[in-house]
Amino acid sequence: MKSFLGSSGLRIALWVSLAATALALPAPAFSQGCALCYTQAASSGARMIEALRSGILILVIPPTLLTAFAFFMLRRKSHQFKQAGGAYDGDRW
Repeated sequence: MKSFLGSSGLRIALWVSLAATALALPAPAFSQGCALCYTQAASSGARMIEALRSGILILVIPPTLLTAFAFFMLRRKSHQFKQAGGAYDGDRW
């Protein structure tokens, strides 16, 4: 008998509901809304705003790529372990 969270359909439903919940929450609930940063960005020119946008991308892209690489490697190693005939029980954590 499979466990309640063992079926793939329920796992997908769980992930979809978690993603929908995360997207439904308002963004200001997670941000600090620094008044000084907002004031400086609003009063600056177009060149400074473009530099700020570039800086945000530079700070966001490397951690995102590293996280994606880590998940890729974990998935690859997990698949490699399953193929080697190890004692894998997919329903248990």
